[in-house]
Amino acid sequence: MRKPNDVTLKDAISKMLDVYRLRRKFDETSILSIWPEIMGTAIANRTKQIYIHERRLFLRIESSVIKNELIMVRQGIIQKLNEHAGSEVITEMVFL
Repeated sequence: MRKPNDVTLKDAISKMLDVYRLRRKFDETSILSIWPEIMGTAIANRTKQIYIHERRLFLRIESSVIKNELIMVRQGIIQKLNEHAGSEVITEMVFL
């Protein structure tokens, strides 16, 4: 039997992330960890550096052909990553 003030673990963690202002960093970390799954192993293996700074996703890709393909579908990638996070975490992609 649940007490009236019981909270689910999901709600408690979500509230903790909001109270301590960790939500954005948590979402950024989840995007970085999901990159190989969303983009596939071929692109993930050629991604040498990936990080997020001020809502920009910075990527260093070793293959110029893959880099050009990613530039062409940049908006779709941003949309997929933001859908995964559940909020707008990334607004721009920068290729190094």
